[in-house]
Amino acid sequence: MAYRFTAQLACGLDDPAQDDCLTAGVAESDDEEAFSLLFMCDFDEPDAQEVRLGMDTHCVITPDQNTAYGCVRKAELDGDVLRVTLDPSSLDALGLADPVVEALLRAPAADVARMREVLPRVLAYGRPDARPNVINL
Repeated sequence: MAYRFTAQLACGLDDPAQDDCLTAGVAESDDEEAFSLLFMCDFDEPDAQEVRLGMDTHCVITPDQNTAYGCVRKAELDGDVLRVTLDPSSLDALGLADPVVEALLRAPAADVARMREVLPRVLAYGRPDARPNVINL
């Protein structure tokens, strides 16, 4: 059964002068206890150490800073639902029980539009074998 939540917040950050990395994400609210799903990657190409450590791709962060690299297998927007399918081997690292996460997008339209602009760029970062199938973003 997919993990479902209503995203009241969405973001897409991609300004190297202001942001540490490319970031796209959705969250239930700005409460620290709320569920969130963040997608991040560097602005620069991966360096040798990142390649050696397997950190040469996008990362996903869930609450409590649970993190996994290259774990998105599919991301799709179906109407106002963002559906993300994760590699089942990443679930323990992310603190999740199901590989499918669905966010009902109820964030302001401009914020959802920014998230939709940035998310495909984050997911296209790094090594080709870790790039997911992206549909209608």
